[in-house]
Amino acid sequence: MKVLLTGTAGASGRPEPGCRCVSCATPPPDRRRPFGFVVDGVVTYPFRDLPDGYRPCAGGLGLACPDGTRLLHLPRGASVPVQETSRYDVVLIDLLDRPERLGELRRAGLADAATTVVAVGLDHRIRSEEELAGRLRLWGAITVPDGTEVTPGQGAAPLTPLTPLTPLRALLLGGSRSGKSAEAEARLAAEPHVTYVATGPDGTGDGEWAARVRAHRERRPAHWATVETTALAAAIRAATTPLLIDGLGTWLAAVFDEHGAWEGDRAPVIARCDELVAAWRQTPQPLVAVSDEVGMGVVPATASGRAFRDALGRLNERLAAESEYVALVVAGRVLAL
Repeated sequence: MKVLLTGTAGASGRPEPGCRCVSCATPPPDRRRPFGFVVDGVVTYPFRDLPDGYRPCAGGLGLACPDGTRLLHLPRGASVPVQETSRYDVVLIDLLDRPERLGELRRAGLADAATTVVAVGLDHRIRSEEELAGRLRLWGAITVPDGTEVTPGQGAAPLTPLTPLTPLRALLLGGSRSGKSAEAEARLAAEPHVTYVATGPDGTGDGEWAARVRAHRERRPAHWATVETTALAAAIRAATTPLLIDGLGTWLAAVFDEHGAWEGDRAPVIARCDELVAAWRQTPQPLVAVSDEVGMGVVPATASGRAFRDALGRLNERLAAESEYVALVVAGRVLAL
């Protein structure tokens, strides 16, 4: 199979004519043409009037070729063809629309380390080519210039087989509503298996907090597992899938509560933090954790508030020292530290 990508953008190309958004105002050096492709020089999408030996699959989104190779195009809004059982050699997917669909494909065995995953439908939903490149490295996908021919197992750029998330440990810091949780979720979006470790209360009796919890649940991919616990060290040691921990601030507040440390002895809190750092250092699985950056705000008026701020600041510092990747998220922008 040879797939010639005649265009890799959305229906209007990139930049979009007449659009003055930040993405279209700073377009890639080479304009991206509207999406289109040709297979083996004889088949175009949508798949109609197929030559002998070619047959549609996945409800018309896929194509089986005479040589046994298979291609899937997953455009914006399309669902993963979970009824399929055979893997695809090439996947052309709009990764700006629910990137977790790639995780679903991998979870179902429809894409694996040898599958060439190419991002298409590239429009002004992405702010810059640099941001796109960073996302694709995390997701195990590539992008190619218009007019590029792609074959199974090979792309225009060196193709890295799907590997566990790199880096192994990532710590994302930020203030309230900074976008840190959404960034953490995006980092793991293409993984086939993820365990979301929720450390905060479920919101029972607190309508505002319950609404926050509900929004987080609705945003997460449906195939992710969820564990609600404050036993973080144990959860890390027992992990069999990548972990997303959200977040360390609510965990530490719960630990303060459990040990009555707001006004009493804080030695048990220090011990729990030591245990967490030790587990973090030896994690058997990739993990991404979200924490609050507490050193930039107003100094708390109470001794207990200051004790919590200092304890979380020290914990952030210790975990950052044991992490391959640390970033500060401000207004949805990620600043690597």
